[in-house]
Amino acid sequence: MAGQSKELPPWGYAVAGSAGAVLANALVYPLDIVKTRLQVQMKRKPDEIATTTTHQHYDSTLHAISTIIEHEGLHGLYAGMAGSLIGVASTNFAYFYWYTVVRELYLRYAQTQKPGTAVELSLGAVAGALAQLFTIPVAVVTTRQQTQPKGERKGLLDTAKEVIDSEDGWSGLWRGLKASLVLVVNPAITYGAYQRLKENFFPGKTNLRPWEAFVLGSASKALATIATQPLIVAKVGLQSRPPPARQGKPFKSFIEVMAYIVQHEGPLALFKGIAPQILKGLLVQGFLMMTKERMELVFILLFRYLRKVRAEKVQKIINAAAEKGREAADAAAQQAKKVAPITAK
Repeated sequence: MAGQSKELPPWGYAVAGSAGAVLANALVYPLDIVKTRLQVQMKRKPDEIATTTTHQHYDSTLHAISTIIEHEGLHGLYAGMAGSLIGVASTNFAYFYWYTVVRELYLRYAQTQKPGTAVELSLGAVAGALAQLFTIPVAVVTTRQQTQPKGERKGLLDTAKEVIDSEDGWSGLWRGLKASLVLVVNPAITYGAYQRLKENFFPGKTNLRPWEAFVLGSASKALATIATQPLIVAKVGLQSRPPPARQGKPFKSFIEVMAYIVQHEGPLALFKGIAPQILKGLLVQGFLMMTKERMELVFILLFRYLRKVRAEKVQKIINAAAEKGREAADAAAQQAKKVAPITAK
């Protein structure tokens, strides 16, 4: 968001960003549920089939899609979508809001117009951490919903109650917080890379064309996803139900999840589900940046219109007050003329 216009307040950028994120995630939601199912799928030994919380084995992204449709119907690809979009909206609103705030504060006190890459990444990390503190409960509930067997599927509130009623209690809603705080480097890398690519390929250009924003957003998200995939897999493992082999015993940390995966499936398993993860990330980030650029323009035009209307109203009030003042002055002058002859006598 470097070079962004100062015509919008922080919440204006937040609404633009969250609106774009909701639309983008809604369009590719089936990929989200597929990558989650693949990431919680565990294989205890090389010669055994993998199992998930739904007890289905998925060989690939396409196989997962066809299997879900076969056993759960087309709506199975949209399980937990409401909670997911609420989480997307809240997370992105919080992220873009805090990013705009911390960036403006930095520019004000550092007296610079172009932060370096390291600074851009740090600002994104701070904004991401602040956003995660407030929004991770929705992510926990959504992950549970996406991995629930068809016969045990529950609504948003019932799933949240299930998490609270577990051995973790209310703190269960913040499972994976440490991993999520580490994962703030993902949007930090994403937006940092986006700004650098934008400045290198389109120097001095404030508003990109839709296809330009899409390409840059997709490329930056791909880089961030590859760098952070092991942590993404570990976070999903923390927030979902434990694999059948653990007999209901939940993981305590993302390090434990990663160690368990490496022990039972090998180090490459830390990158399982990366194909739909990257594809989803490419599409979401591309649509997000493309939509966000348009939404910002809409809000800028709206704010200009509102300022114009407000200025016109203020001018009307000033003119009306001035007119009343002139009328009062004229009335006082007329009254003074009437009183003057009487005083003279």
